[in-house]
Amino acid sequence: MQIEIIKPGMLSTVQDLGRTQSRGNAVPVSGAMDTLSARVANLALGNEQTAAVIEFTYADAIFKAQTDLLIAWSGDGAILQSDGQMLPADRPLLIPQGKTIKLINNPTGCRTYLAVAGGWNVPEVLGSKSTYITAGFGGLEGRAFRKGDVLQTFGNQSETNVKFCDTLTGAKINYPRWSIARPLFLPADRKLIRVMPGPEADWFDADAIASFYSAPYRVGSRSNRMGIGLEGEKVKRKIQTELLSTAVTPGTIQVTNNNDMILLMADCQTTGGYPRIAQVAAVDLPLCAQLKPGDEIRFQQITRQEAERLLVQRERELRRLNQDLLDF
Repeated sequence: MQIEIIKPGMLSTVQDLGRTQSRGNAVPVSGAMDTLSARVANLALGNEQTAAVIEFTYADAIFKAQTDLLIAWSGDGAILQSDGQMLPADRPLLIPQGKTIKLINNPTGCRTYLAVAGGWNVPEVLGSKSTYITAGFGGLEGRAFRKGDVLQTFGNQSETNVKFCDTLTGAKINYPRWSIARPLFLPADRKLIRVMPGPEADWFDADAIASFYSAPYRVGSRSNRMGIGLEGEKVKRKIQTELLSTAVTPGTIQVTNNNDMILLMADCQTTGGYPRIAQVAAVDLPLCAQLKPGDEIRFQQITRQEAERLLVQRERELRRLNQDLLDF
């Protein structure tokens, strides 16, 4: 299976679930910003959840099927369309050779994931196929897509891939009636982000902490795969001591010397020197990945035990879904 990029859009790259084994060598995790949507797209096809997908940021991208395709898409940054026909999300789609697929705007979020049967075939670097543009490795030549790029599948199709290909035959776009109910894996309020107190939370006085958990914060325009700038009530420190560079990870919320806040995301560095006021629960990082400049969010404090319970619950639900699809 093969596609040609006709129009790359704002930022389109190959990603998987990230480069998790090289942080000790100062290599960022990278990978899909919204890991839930990336996993759902792969699950819908019967792929391994770690298979490489394409991450589109916003809409305005176009690609052409150079062969028949078995694909699935998920996420909130765009809606896929072919010849005016809307292509439903979160289910397998058979696309005949020659069809052109456009990504049109979806105001709900900013990132969309495209999986293909077997996964996209790019070289693995340090245990991952994810693109890390800053260092220029991973994905497709370590860069974002350009017009004329061609991507192919890995080729090793699963039994479920083959089953879907055999079922969804025909000369027209074809798909089943069922879909994965992705919203059921997300909280009802997608603008309430659950966090745990960070290691330096006691560097801030009671008023600052109370403000952090009650005031709304707006996503700033200086936001990208590395971090999300948060605008709103300043969070003042009571301790002005310089912090030695220490470990950070996606979901860490740092407070700069100007009392601004940065929510670190997939391409973030592995260490930082700003105090860490809070850490986003891993289960809510996919919500942060879909935030756009101008969106308003609030923070809710939970315990580490609650964060772990929520993550374990979601993993159990995803495993159950995976087994149901394998038995389909």
